[in-house]
Amino acid sequence: MSIRPPTLREKRRYLLARIDPAGTIVEAKDLYYAVYEAVVSLFGDVAAAAMQPSVLAVENGYVILRCRRGAEREFAIALSTLSACRDCTVAIRVLAVSGTIESLRERIATLVPLVSAALGQDAAPAQEGTADPDTCRYRFGSTPVETVVWHGHKVDAIEKGFKNTRRLFLTTEDLEKIHATTIPDGL
Repeated sequence: MSIRPPTLREKRRYLLARIDPAGTIVEAKDLYYAVYEAVVSLFGDVAAAAMQPSVLAVENGYVILRCRRGAEREFAIALSTLSACRDCTVAIRVLAVSGTIESLRERIATLVPLVSAALGQDAAPAQEGTADPDTCRYRFGSTPVETVVWHGHKVDAIEKGFKNTRRLFLTTEDLEKIHATTIPDGL
């Protein structure tokens, strides 16, 4: 069987989206069912079949999605209505639309090192439950915190407590107040 020439292939569009809140771990299969349910509940079965939504990959807090060309606007609208994936609350924020998966993977590669450099780490942003409170580099007041992600004007951190953990959302103003005493130089 020969490969179809580009003129006969079905045109697709690929969407790059960020999974919020940062540090949330979702499975691609569960996210596919949640995305498809969001599309069907907003536009109906016929439009969902014509749109052909699909989740291709979940990587480093980002997801690559696919739909037919011409339906990317409606697909992005349906993604904005998504509020839960299985048992966890999530939001999908569309960052870019492209005609190739490769260009979106390159964009992820440029986004992840920026976040890692801002955190002073060699790898991707830390996930929940990975830091030891005794060796924690960051403190908010006297409480050790684990930094999850740094998106421009805010920092998401997880406070490690004796009985529980809670998520902290710090703004630029909070960082300016505590910068000299808690955040190491070089960030």
